Amino acid sequence: MYSMSLKHMAALASLSAATLLPGNLNAQPAPVPFTEQNTATPDKQEILSIARKVADWQIKEFPNNKYAVKEPKGWIAGALYMGMFDWAELSGDNQYFDWLKKVFNRQHWQVADRMYHADDVCVSQTYIDMYTKYKEDKMLLPTTARIDWVINNPSNGGLDIDYSKPLSYERWSWCDALFMAPAVYTRLYTLTGNKKYMIFADAEFKATYNHLYDKDDKLFFRDSRYFGQQEANGKKVFWGRGNGWVIGGLAEILKTLPAEDTEYRPFYLQLFKELSESLANLQNKDGFWHASLLDPDSYPSPETSATGFIVYGLAYGVNQGYLPADKYLPVIQKGWNALVSAVEPDGKLGWVQPVGADPRKVTREMTELYGTGAFLMAACEMYKFNK
Repeated sequence: MYSMSLKHMAALASLSAATLLPGNLNAQPAPVPFTEQNTATPDKQEILSIARKVADWQIKEFPNNKYAVKEPKGWIAGALYMGMFDWAELSGDNQYFDWLKKVFNRQHWQVADRMYHADDVCVSQTYIDMYTKYKEDKMLLPTTARIDWVINNPSNGGLDIDYSKPLSYERWSWCDALFMAPAVYTRLYTLTGNKKYMIFADAEFKATYNHLYDKDDKLFFRDSRYFGQQEANGKKVFWGRGNGWVIGGLAEILKTLPAEDTEYRPFYLQLFKELSESLANLQNKDGFWHASLLDPDSYPSPETSATGFIVYGLAYGVNQGYLPADKYLPVIQKGWNALVSAVEPDGKLGWVQPVGADPRKVTREMTELYGTGAFLMAACEMYKFNK
């Protein structure tokens, strides 16, 4: 377990000791205004309390028509499962593992239907984590069957997105895919020692990186359709959640690569640091990252899925010593306290942009499973600051 250095403690001590309590969104139709309290150091018991409230609300509402997802093996639920697994481990409460097992047993530990689509193996990240914990073959076999098939039958699709051509989704041709799939392969590489998983994933990731990463702004386009588009202010279109997916995915890659790896880690670590710096500089005064990274004035509402994944990635980076605490802790803590302000009294996380591919308007009543997953992943890393 990572423990705080004196440098980290000094950075924490420099921040306000005030605590931001969960807000009531029914009484807050507007974004939370920036105050110095947005950088308050969170107490670990408060983190546990709010994370439990959010997790419990989501489990209670999971079967309900209003919040249910049509494909429980798909990416929307897959991102939730990742956060729920992290929370189950942190809390030490087996009821959350039991819930995951119940859901996964009901779907027989299967992945979703599209053979090549990155979204349809996002769930495998949690399957593999559950297998690592419980060592039950049924938890792993459908995932290895799918991934082995993809490696043995690589797609000849391109990297330019065209909704009319399903072949264009057979590669990791949109930046969200860098969260959905690569860390499935790194997990299998670490678990089995078979390098074929990393060879495939590394080549595919770098192809997407070369296609979608803007080396001037050091941000990812969501996909090729946005290369020439502009926001209302004339800036490039860089989607908040899209880049949140990438920083979260990079954290998962770094977390799940073999500890002794020196062949692959340097590239991903360097990219992680570059993207972290870009994102930290684009945080809004309210503590959130908004739907558009370069035109927040056109999208002034908070956006908690982008913010959750970015806080998770940055907090992971500080906890691992990859990012300097004195620079990033104020950003992370302001982002975390903004997230907490978006939680309703009953545990519902609001201000989550619905499923999409680019910046859109967000309202406080909007919620999605992946928003909860991002919140729980962020909460677990926030707690580790105080361990």
